[in-house]
Parts: sequence; structure tokens; C-alpha cells
Amino acid sequence: MQPHLLVSQLRFARSEFVRGLEGVSEEDARRRILPMNCISWMLGHLANQEHRYWVGLAQQDNVAPGLAELVGYGRPASTPPLKDMWAAWHTVTATADKYLELLNPAMLQEFMLRDGQPVDENVGTLLMRNIYHYWYHTGEAAAVRQMLGHTHLPEFVGDMSAAAWHPE
Repeated sequence: MQPHLLVSQLRFARSEFVRGLEGVSEEDARRRILPMNCISWMLGHLANQEHRYWVGLAQQDNVAPGLAELVGYGRPASTPPLKDMWAAWHTVTATADKYLELLNPAMLQEFMLRDGQPVDENVGTLLMRNIYHYWYHTGEAAAVRQMLGHTHLPEFVGDMSAAAWHPE
């Protein structure tokens, strides 16, 4: 079964974010150019959002203890090790995909529960929010890399063949 188009779009957004981080050293990933966060924080922050939605709410699991405290929204700035954030991101996205693979149009209209109460947005809106969050930080990471003097960066959206539009 082919994943829902929005799931394909999320995976494409992930892959473009990853493509934009190719070649980033541990040292550069932890450099913070104010007022922006560092690249390793961005990676962990995106993993945290996926963990909150697709692992915590959807699967009632916690595969990345402490991640929210380190890179969650509204937390104090941090410069976590890049290798640790890659490990968290890979674990979280692999676990998230177990849920995302199951999504169908009817499920996108449902509301997940937090503490027995529906969250503010349905699954489809959360999925779009997650996609757009990736694009936001893809641009931010590109800006940081340019400010660090990195060259030969991706200049445009890559090969979309795996995420091409198709009717439902």
C-alpha cells in the first residue's frame, strides 16, 4: 500500500532537511549564531516534534526520554552534540513511520487525545504542521551554513519523484 500523499510529503521534507545538513561538522553544528539556534538543536527540535505527535500521542510511547527538555519549544537554548541528535532523529522517525504508514484519509480527520482530551488540531493538520516545520528549519539551517561560510549548498528543492502528486 502506498503511503498517504501527506506522509510522502513529510518524508520528502525530511530528506531535504537531511540533504541540507550533509557535510556539517560536529563543531559547526553546535555553533550558535544569535539569535538563531544551532543546527544540532534544529535537528533535535524536529525530532522532538515528531516524537510528540507520532510517537507520544499516536503510539503512547517514549523512545527519546529527555529530548523535549533539551530541544523542546520554549526551553532554554542548548547546543547538543550532533551525533546524539542524529541518533534521536533516526530512532524517532523510524518509530513515527510505524504509525504514519497506517494513515488514511479518514484517520487524518481524527483528533488524537492528550490526557483524555482531544488535541487542538486533527491528524491531517498536525501532519501539515510537521511538514512546514521541516521547511522552516531547512531554510534556517541553510542560512546558518551560509553564515558559517559553507559552500556548495543545495540551491533548490531536490528530486521530488518519490513525493510526486497523485490523486487519493
